[in-house]
Amino acid sequence: MEHPKKYANREVVVLGLARSGVSAAKTMHGFGANVTVNDRKPREDSPEAGVLEELGISVICGEHPDDLIHPGVALVIKNPGIPYSAPPVARALELGIEVVTEVEVAYQLSAAPMIGITGSNGKTTTTTWIGNMLEAAGLKPIVAGNIGTPLCDAALQAPDDSWLVVELSSFQLKGTQDFAPRIACLLNIAETHLDYHGSMEDYTSSKAKIFENQTPQDTSIINWDDPFCRELVPYLKGKVLPFSMTEELTLEGVYVSPSGLLEGEDNLIDRSIVYRDAAGEVHTIIRIADIGIPGSYNTANAMAACAAAIAAGVSPEALKEPLAGFGGVEHRLESLGEIGAIHYYNNSKATNSKATLTALSAFERPVVLIAGGLDRGSDYEELLPALQSKVKALVTLGETREKIAGVARRAGVEHIKVVDPAGDSAETLIRAVDEARQLAEPGDTVLLSPACASWDMFASFEERGLLFKQAVRSISN
Repeated sequence: MEHPKKYANREVVVLGLARSGVSAAKTMHGFGANVTVNDRKPREDSPEAGVLEELGISVICGEHPDDLIHPGVALVIKNPGIPYSAPPVARALELGIEVVTEVEVAYQLSAAPMIGITGSNGKTTTTTWIGNMLEAAGLKPIVAGNIGTPLCDAALQAPDDSWLVVELSSFQLKGTQDFAPRIACLLNIAETHLDYHGSMEDYTSSKAKIFENQTPQDTSIINWDDPFCRELVPYLKGKVLPFSMTEELTLEGVYVSPSGLLEGEDNLIDRSIVYRDAAGEVHTIIRIADIGIPGSYNTANAMAACAAAIAAGVSPEALKEPLAGFGGVEHRLESLGEIGAIHYYNNSKATNSKATLTALSAFERPVVLIAGGLDRGSDYEELLPALQSKVKALVTLGETREKIAGVARRAGVEHIKVVDPAGDSAETLIRAVDEARQLAEPGDTVLLSPACASWDMFASFEERGLLFKQAVRSISN
């Protein structure tokens, strides 16, 4: 697409009234475009409509009118989640009208360089971590997009001596054309979102678009251990900066060293994150044991964040503190600290069994697990091995409480407490936390990782996590 100022007095259609759509609509309107915003949600479910109309932006709710997309439309900006098979999108493509996402609009506007982070897992944690690292180094990051400020808003306000740090989905990247982040990071690729993309080929090619328009002056960060990522190397135009959990890299990159000395210490450590610079010198960044959040997948996220921060100009020696002090993203294996030598973690974002399995893999010490929620028909059998090897006690609640308790019994979990509803949902969760506290001993971990959606008891996983945090805090009061 062209710079937004080129659309003055031209017709632009924005599909979707979510944050990105509202931001894009305001931005294009501010540059003089004739903007129409369309959303299938009914008007009563679209409070943003009135705000836009007060600005003089046309809003159509409740349907996609047949005449919405016509040859006079110069640009369509769609919500990333709207499929390309949706009638207005398909019509625009049929007419040869450009269809982009907010990412492309923001890129055209931004005076600041961008760091783009994508991958099937770990995007939010890595994006937040990079923001923290740049902030600690005084590099003025603005974390935007899926987390933080809407991307168009951030692009308009970002000075040229700042960095835009942007989490990017495959949905967003598929709708880009000229987008070229100064630093692009691909964390991993796993089979997901095939209902949207239709095939792994379309999914991986959408992810790979993060690198498509880079130049040799840009940096391409990839997971050296992921075969999908590694296959892209011959096609990358930017400087390749890999990270690896399994290989001692011989070229510049971030990897896990089997042993090494930390500065100022005499003892050998078992595992450290290290950076080999372009001259071959190896810099020890941090012991893995000292990283603020546990789990091998978070070690990989930490290495990716280190690579991005180093590419942005942060010295390796400045990374230890933000790595050690990071408590995680809210509701995603978020450390709540220790009370009575028992460590509490909020992983309310775990709305399926796989997410709970990933969380459990992060812990070496015994876990008292709080699980259960909306029943979507899963049998939870895949939890059985982790319940056998990681969980010393289980507390269940919600619609799936008996189902998950049954799997735990087959796994041989000795202590199981089923919390039946009593009072409101908040009170039930408080009782679950109290049961977990009584089952835990000094040195144990109490982990909320429900393996279920929240909607049987709570409005969202965020509400569930916030109430869990309140219940934990009340223990120390």
